[in-house]
This record gives sequence, C-alpha cells and structure tokens, in this order.
Amino acid sequence: MINKRWSPAVLLGLLAATTLAGPAPASADEKAEPVSEPPRVQLVLDVSGSMRATDIDGRSRISVAQQAFGEVVDALPDETQLGIRVLGATYKGKDKQQGCLDTQQIVPVGPVDRAQAKAAVASLRPTGFTPVGLALREAAEDLGTGTTARRIVLITDGEDTCAPPDPCQVARELAAQGTTLVVDTLGLAPDEKVRRQLLCIAAATGGTYTAATSAEDLTDRLKQLVDRARDTYATTPAKVDGTDVCQGAPLLASGVYTDRETFSEHRWYRVPVQPGQELRASVSVALDRPVNPDYGVLLRATASDGRELVRGVDAGSGRTDVISAGLRWSASGDVDDTEGAEPTPQTTPTPEVTTVCLVVSNMFSPKAGTEKNPGMPVELTVDVVAASPAPDGPDLGRGWVLLLLLTLAGLLTGLVTGLLTRWWVATWREN
Repeated sequence: MINKRWSPAVLLGLLAATTLAGPAPASADEKAEPVSEPPRVQLVLDVSGSMRATDIDGRSRISVAQQAFGEVVDALPDETQLGIRVLGATYKGKDKQQGCLDTQQIVPVGPVDRAQAKAAVASLRPTGFTPVGLALREAAEDLGTGTTARRIVLITDGEDTCAPPDPCQVARELAAQGTTLVVDTLGLAPDEKVRRQLLCIAAATGGTYTAATSAEDLTDRLKQLVDRARDTYATTPAKVDGTDVCQGAPLLASGVYTDRETFSEHRWYRVPVQPGQELRASVSVALDRPVNPDYGVLLRATASDGRELVRGVDAGSGRTDVISAGLRWSASGDVDDTEGAEPTPQTTPTPEVTTVCLVVSNMFSPKAGTEKNPGMPVELTVDVVAASPAPDGPDLGRGWVLLLLLTLAGLLTGLVTGLLTRWWVATWREN
C-alpha cells in the first residue's frame, strides 16, 4: 500500500454521505444542530500609533487598511453579519493603564449598513497603545454564542503592548471554552515577534496567519477570509472523545471532528468500511503552546486484531504551528480469505464490513513551564467513498509468453549491437 498525504482542504472537498452496514456510526452532520443563523464576522483593526508608518507601497499602514476595509465591505455577501472593533483609536495620552483599555466596537455585529461602516473606518486616525488581548476577548463577546463557527479577523502591525492579558493566552482560553470561534490574523509589519504572536493566536483557534506586504495582498486576503466565513460556518466540526484503545472507541462516519490530545498521547477512533469502499482520513494538530523542536504527528489505520494497514506521518522542527498527516486505504486491498473456495449455491455471500481503527499519535514534548492541559486541538477528517484503484500498467504477459518476449528482445538487442560494432570497425580500418 502506498502512503499518500492528503491535506484537510482536499479531503473536505471529497466528503460525501455514505450508507454503512453494521452499527450506525456517529455522524458529524447528525450531531450538529440545524443551522438557522447567518455567518458572523468581526473585523478587529489596530489603530495604534505605529499604524502611521509609511512602508506599504509608499503609503501609511492605516490608509492601506482603510482602503481594504472599504473594498471588502462593498463586496460583502448580503447574508453576512459584520461587526468592526478597533483598538488604540481614541486615547492620546501616555497613561498606559488607561491606554490599555482603549478598544471600542464602532460597528455592531449585524446586517451591514455599507455607507455607515465605511465612514466609521475612514474617520480613524492612529493614536494610542495596542491592547490586542483585551480586544480579542471583547470581540468574542461581541459575536455572542451560537451553533456555528464565528470568525474574528485581526489586522495589526505590532505585538500587544498591554499584556496581561496575553493575546495568545486569550486565544487558548477561547478555544478551551469550545466557543467554535476562529481567529484569522493579518500582519502588516515584517517583525519576527509580531509574526510569532499572530501565529500563536491563529493556531490556538484553528485560524490562519498571513503577512500582508502590499495593499493588494491585504484586500485579497480580507475578501478570502470573509468569503470563508460564509462558506464554512455551517460545517462546524463535531466534538468527539477518542479513547486510549480501539475497543470501545467512538464509531465515526464521514465528517469533520474535533478533539484534544495531550503530549505523547494516542487517541483511537473506529470507522466502518465496506468492500469496494476507500477510507480517506487526515488529522491536523495545532501547536497552541510552546513545544521543543523536532516533533511529529502520526495517523495509522489498523485492523481490529492490531495489524497495521497504512500510515501517514509528518514531522516539524519548530517552524510551523499546525502539523498534519493523511492516509487512504481501500477495503479491496486486503487478501480475500475465501478466494479459490467453491461457491455454495445454498447461501448468498454477504459483504463483510471492516471496522478500521484510526489512531492519532503525537511526538511533542513541552517546554519548561508549559501547561499540559487542556490538550492540543485536533481536527480529524474522515471520508468513506467508492474505491478508485489506480489504472493498471501495460501487461507484458506471464509465464512462457513473458519468457519468449524477453528472449526475442535479447536477440534483437544483440543483433543490432553486433551490426553497429562491425560497421564501426570497418569504418575505422578504412580511415
């Protein structure tokens, strides 16, 4: 069996409803409540003093952000509910204690009045401190609760100057509460500390980090993130609790699931696969806290008796905050124990369902002082589809036919080589 790594994005595109024989597995769709609410997005903009810098296409960072906001609001899908929160936008003094409370929601989450939203953003002027952690906590409250994922898009050019609360810790707290909140981050400054902080915020909540180096980059990425909120808000991963052994592990159907796994833990799940079907699975683990370099994640599929069927593995060395692995296995790939047996006319063979054990293992070690609980966020994608075997290669025959072909090929090769050698020797003597 050849191992293949499948990204979560590819597997999500292949999800299909499949009817399985045997015990009814848990379905991500069945667990989710009916969706009756529109997607909700909160844009959080840094308006601190550093946003006056003119290093993006010769323009100030705030003017580039304002232009991007205006274009995104114009292109906003009608069903999306949008809110806008700012930080560091009003306090002009030097009292840090007061300046670190400077965050306001200038557009409440709800149906968008485009003219009002664009006017509110256009009037902003870079002013004060950078209370990112506080702004994230307030933004989560602005979005409220619900049955579907909500998104915060944070745009900033600097790290938090007001901690506590530390923004990365705030993101972890939100994720631990099971708030189905995703934070995407956009960095406007080529600073390594800022990059690490924004990566940590995004990874803790299953979001993304992007460095925007031009006005076009910022606008395009903002539009993508808002569109993603519309496209994915209804597919919130279902919560599932893996076990420490295969026996008794939760039975899963096609879907997207979320779990948590502590350091060096093994989490088991089961998936029923019928003959002629193919299992495709992937796992992503978010490194939402400091870990030592050189780590990895392993996803294995095993039979119920412990035989390994296939595995997928990925490793890192400290340069990423999400690590993923994937695998695929076909139920027709195993040897049929009944092959060659005489058919019995009295009975009709019934296809047997294979219960595949999926185990997620990680090879992480925490840095000194790192909290081990709650476990790291795990997203597991499971898909069971009709098997699609690779096309057969050219058939050269078997037994005596193959031997004859090889003999003829050898004779022809020797004859051609001899003629060429004889011609070359004759030519060399004449010259």
